[in-house]
Amino acid sequence: MCLILTAVAAVVSTAIWYASETMRDMKISVLCWLFWGAAIMWLVDLVFEYAEEGAKVFEPAFADVLNDSLLGLAVITISLVIWIAVLLVRDPKGVVRSVLLKKAA
Repeated sequence: MCLILTAVAAVVSTAIWYASETMRDMKISVLCWLFWGAAIMWLVDLVFEYAEEGAKVFEPAFADVLNDSLLGLAVITISLVIWIAVLLVRDPKGVVRSVLLKKAA
């Protein structure tokens, strides 16, 4: 489930990045890199697990599916938090800068 969730998030974020010039300005490419990195990591994990255990990998117990789903959602959430932090630091639209200057004046 980790692989599926992060791959879907990667595809959606890449489609948004490709279709919207505004989202490119909002540094969504950072989000794409994070999601694709996670998806590739889970894919490599699946390949090595398949090499060790064989087809048994594709018959997980319900508890394993639930744990993997929660882990996938946690990775997506942490990636979104990192993206928001990048937005706040880089401030592509100058919103944070204007708020800070307004409070200082």
